[in-house]
Amino acid sequence: MTDFVRENPLVLLIGAAEIAFWVFLVAGLTARYLLRARRLSSALLLCVPLVDVVLVTASLADVATGSPPGPVHGVAALYLGLTVAFGHSMVRWADVRFAHRFADGPPPARKPTGGPARTRYEWREFAKAAVAWVITVGVTVALAAVAGSGVPAPVRWLGDPLWSWPARATVAALIWFAVGPLWATLWPGADDREQTVTRR
Repeated sequence: MTDFVRENPLVLLIGAAEIAFWVFLVAGLTARYLLRARRLSSALLLCVPLVDVVLVTASLADVATGSPPGPVHGVAALYLGLTVAFGHSMVRWADVRFAHRFADGPPPARKPTGGPARTRYEWREFAKAAVAWVITVGVTVALAAVAGSGVPAPVRWLGDPLWSWPARATVAALIWFAVGPLWATLWPGADDREQTVTRR
């Protein structure tokens, strides 16, 4: 394990990026609701997306300096896609709960369980997954271009060290589409007008 990390320092950066995301998020919300320091809160929350910029820059620099693109770079691309697509939702999710707990804000809304509201919710959530997929593939293409390795045919993605992660993301997105928006569209269930979900 130590040798693997030594040969792939980007693994440490990915782990540090995940920790930094939550540290800046919790610190920003703590500054807003407990310290009542909105400027400090805004500055800390602004650091959340900067973590992604550092990660993608480091990934590109790593392959540009001669490191062969491999699974770790694929993980970095997938992580970036997920945090960009879902990061705002996670901030909103935490913000609502901090506000409810420390600032007498309204309780978090439950997601709709049926009817048109559920269908809209599922499509909106899947749209984020689609954005994550596009970013993952886009960053992977950029990594391959910088490394000069080219883009293999999609049928060969699973067998490629770099492209195996976009391949997994593709499979996950297709499953999400089937059990999420497609299922909710074809079988929306009983209408539930009283339960609404906060846009995230």
